[in-house]
Amino acid sequence: MTKRVVAGLISEWGNSLAVRLAKSVAEAAGVTAGTRVMIAAQRGRIIIETVRQERDLDEMLAAFDPKRHSGEIMAFDPIDREVR
Repeated sequence: MTKRVVAGLISEWGNSLAVRLAKSVAEAAGVTAGTRVMIAAQRGRIIIETVRQERDLDEMLAAFDPKRHSGEIMAFDPIDREVR
């Protein structure tokens, strides 16, 4: 696990506050613009964790590779009364 520590600064952003991530920190965490995160806060500590996003059907179909995913799923003969 790569641990990256850098100094940062909390800035105003409209009516909110913002923290910029250094490129090296973002790369070490494996995040890019648009990555969904959960933010938890405790006194003196802010914890940011990535959220595993479930893919919808369109995204799964777009990732489908017929060369990799085609063919018989069950490569054995039916047992008992499975097929008639």
